[in-house]
Amino acid sequence: MAVEILMPALSPTMEEGTLAKWLVKEGDAVKSGQIIAEIETDKATMEFEAVDEGVIGKLLVAEGTAGVKVNAAIAVLIEEGGSAEVAPAPKAAAPAPVAAPAVATPAAPVVPKAAGARIFASPLARRIAADKGLDLAAISGSGPHGRIVKADVEGAVAKPAPAAAPVAVAAPAPAPVSAATVAKLYEGRTYTEVPLDGMRRVIAARLTEAKQTIPHFYLRREVRLDALLSFREELNRQLSARGVKLSVNDFIIKASALALQAVPAANAVWAGDRVLQMQASDVAVAVAIEGGLFTPVLQDADTKSLSQLSAQMKDLAKRARDRKLAPHEYQGGSFAISNLGMMGIESFDAVINPPHGAILAVGAGVKKPVVAASGAIEVATMMALTLSVDHRVIDGALGAELLAAIVSNLENPMAMLA
Repeated sequence: MAVEILMPALSPTMEEGTLAKWLVKEGDAVKSGQIIAEIETDKATMEFEAVDEGVIGKLLVAEGTAGVKVNAAIAVLIEEGGSAEVAPAPKAAAPAPVAAPAVATPAAPVVPKAAGARIFASPLARRIAADKGLDLAAISGSGPHGRIVKADVEGAVAKPAPAAAPVAVAAPAPAPVSAATVAKLYEGRTYTEVPLDGMRRVIAARLTEAKQTIPHFYLRREVRLDALLSFREELNRQLSARGVKLSVNDFIIKASALALQAVPAANAVWAGDRVLQMQASDVAVAVAIEGGLFTPVLQDADTKSLSQLSAQMKDLAKRARDRKLAPHEYQGGSFAISNLGMMGIESFDAVINPPHGAILAVGAGVKKPVVAASGAIEVATMMALTLSVDHRVIDGALGAELLAAIVSNLENPMAMLA
């Protein structure tokens, strides 16, 4: 039988992608797990594996096609011994063996699957079941080794859902602003229209969601950097023979990771109807790239040395700019850092990256007059920190405790090595 190969969702945020390259051609036999295409998502170029065995009957989407929606058909696979010449549509059923006209072929009995058992079904059967609202666990497969195929789900009927209690109807959301409406405002003015690529679309959608659904609040502190800058200079002098050069950002990552361990209730993420409190300090760090940004995650940052964090961050940043990160390298984490200090920004508020509980915005170190403990006026290098917090996950006092721990670590950098 012929089944459609669908455009996969290769990341949680992917809605469409570019079919960069086919690694098979029509008539090729493929096996389950074989890489058949390269697909560009909003974040990276990834390999796409075949789910089933069969022969590529037809390639429906040409190489280089952009904007292919997730779950759109991109090829046709001929399963179960069919030839490459079979048309994309399923073959007509073969004549049934001669039997008494009034006797129907008996259907296979439904054998409920054990809880958690793997369900074997063709991609087409899964799609039909999803469209009809069917539970595949309640359907017995007639294919090889009990595999659920198209015929098994076409005649099945979904159980009626229980009547739901009446709910209040929300007011309709405002219509999105159209390009044509905006363009009318600028009739007669010269401008260049820049189409949105996949990454820009995802950033727009995610940040809109974050600001609309996350109850942000902001905590602000200044940190005195003089001790850290002096300590960093001495460490870099001693590490120069190894080719290691620590940045202030490396210290900020370490300080944040240790603070999450010192205030474990703040090392948490929002999971819809619950909070997940994490054990390890997995810290995401924003990296600007052309057209957008990545937030690669440094896992177990609390257990790594400054030189390890520095080397890993350099590697992740380089591969982020080359769009070579794998999904597991930029997904997850409970906390993020966005540092614009190197660009001269003294202070700003960052938007939380869901499901994180908080994000730290880091400004530039600036020399300022300060009042010392003795009461004397002296010059110090001060850096502004703003902690954006999800109030569903972290309350004000807890957020203040976390930010105080970060400041303490940065103002006492030698203690972070203990």
